[in-house]
Amino acid sequence: MTIEYITLGVYLVVLMVVGALFSKLNSNVSDFARGGGKGTWWMVGTSAFMAGISAFTFTGNASAAFIAGPSFLVIYFANCVGLALCFILGPWFRQTRATTWADIMRERFHVSVEQFSAYFSLIIQPISAATQLYALSIFTAAILQVPVPGVIVVLGGIVLFYSTTGGRWAVMATDFVQGLVLFSLTVLVFVLALKEVGGLSTFFGYFSDPRFADDFQFVKEKGQFPADKFTWKWIVVVFILQLQGYLNLGTASRFLSVKDSRNARWSAVWACLLMALGTVVWFLPPMVARFLYADQVLGMDIKEPATASYAVIAQNLLPNGLMGLMLAAMLAATMSSMDTGLNNTTGIIVNNIIPRIREKLGKKALSDRTGLLLCRAFTILLGVYIIVIGLLLALQKEISLFDAYLMISAVVGLPLSMPILMGLWIKRLHWASYYIIIGMALIPSIYFVISSAGGTSWTIQDRLAWIYGFSLLGCLISLPLWKYASSAYREQVRAFYEKMHRPVDFSEEIGQSEDAFQYKIIGSTAVALGILIMLFLFVPNSLGGRLQILALGSSVAVVGALLLWRWKKLKVQDPRAERS
Repeated sequence: MTIEYITLGVYLVVLMVVGALFSKLNSNVSDFARGGGKGTWWMVGTSAFMAGISAFTFTGNASAAFIAGPSFLVIYFANCVGLALCFILGPWFRQTRATTWADIMRERFHVSVEQFSAYFSLIIQPISAATQLYALSIFTAAILQVPVPGVIVVLGGIVLFYSTTGGRWAVMATDFVQGLVLFSLTVLVFVLALKEVGGLSTFFGYFSDPRFADDFQFVKEKGQFPADKFTWKWIVVVFILQLQGYLNLGTASRFLSVKDSRNARWSAVWACLLMALGTVVWFLPPMVARFLYADQVLGMDIKEPATASYAVIAQNLLPNGLMGLMLAAMLAATMSSMDTGLNNTTGIIVNNIIPRIREKLGKKALSDRTGLLLCRAFTILLGVYIIVIGLLLALQKEISLFDAYLMISAVVGLPLSMPILMGLWIKRLHWASYYIIIGMALIPSIYFVISSAGGTSWTIQDRLAWIYGFSLLGCLISLPLWKYASSAYREQVRAFYEKMHRPVDFSEEIGQSEDAFQYKIIGSTAVALGILIMLFLFVPNSLGGRLQILALGSSVAVVGALLLWRWKKLKVQDPRAERS
């Protein structure tokens, strides 16, 4: 296991170095919270994609693939559709010119809505980040057999370090580096799994095998799985739940860091392509594990053996030495979710909560230097908070990961997202509608919680259907309020939509770009990582294993070389583009 620990150590050090290098780009709250609106499409798109996955992808979701075949892929299909629609919506979100999504809540609705959503995010976002951190512990336990609390504390500390030093810049940069390693390695696992099972035709042939046919049909019969999961009703409702997460004003945070409207469009396309490729690459291996390694998976001495299906097949197929890198990739996936939640929440505290408090106290606005110091201080405090929640989650033993994730989204997240979904598409929606729609959506949600405590069982799909219905009713009830809106509010809403549809002129509104710096640092890091991966060639392996390692290291290094080539072109075109 020594090589796995060395690999993890080197990888985590690389992430901290990248975060430290990007710290020089931070001079104010906007830089820390959204990279000053200077991110390139490839870095922002990769970061947006990485923020949507975690170790849960390779544990809870891999478990669903192992147990029930392709049914749950409806979630990832919805992700792809949502990101494809962001080809149009991404530029709109960037064109709000906001620093945080709470700014958008204020401009579209009201300052009270900004404050309500900001304070509530202090509860929800850290819990979401902690849930992802907790999910990681299962994968780690399957590979290294190390104590869960130690993993949570160490990884949380690493994320804290680079998020505190580099802010949003470090988050985007490390997300790209982690995404590059993750994809290269999981593509290798995909190819090896496909070869092991005998090719695509043999793989799909297993779907009609009597041992798997019932479980692997796309639409399941009612009562076939607990809580009627994977039935038509489940598929339709979960698809809508996942899709609407991309079609509301809260999604804007994914695109606020990008340079301009054109880069926002391309970042959405890039994230969509990555999600589509990932959907294929990530979930074939756990299905192959069901066909070929079911006894080994189910024999794992952990709470939910199926959650280790990806780890088991990776252990069986990867060349010697690469499991440490696989674990690093899984850690990276979770860390990308945690650092994004951490950065978003910090930005909201310093940009939206503290200024309102200072206004009420009659104090002047924060200076750039003070704002930046507060960003770093609150990042540390929030990071500790997330680690503590992660440790508490690790102690509970009752909730399935897959169900817990959907439960949080359905019962808490969905009611809060409904008014910001409707607020994007319905212009004549009064700011008071925000509270009316949430209030109506919470009625069934609260009822389900109370009745469940009394012993009544409600499926996810039933909860969602009722919440959607009551949200729509709340919207219809609140529509007449527009006639009572003041002329000032009507003008505010008109100005918001006008700005949201006006393209960003980067040179006029932002000024000097940081493209060259991004290409240089990320390119150099990727080349270095590619070379480090090739050191695994010295680990005892067959010729085939060494060729696989060579291909893996080369793919990472080539991407880095392409980024450095682009950096050199930028230097030639504009020598001033080089940051000293």
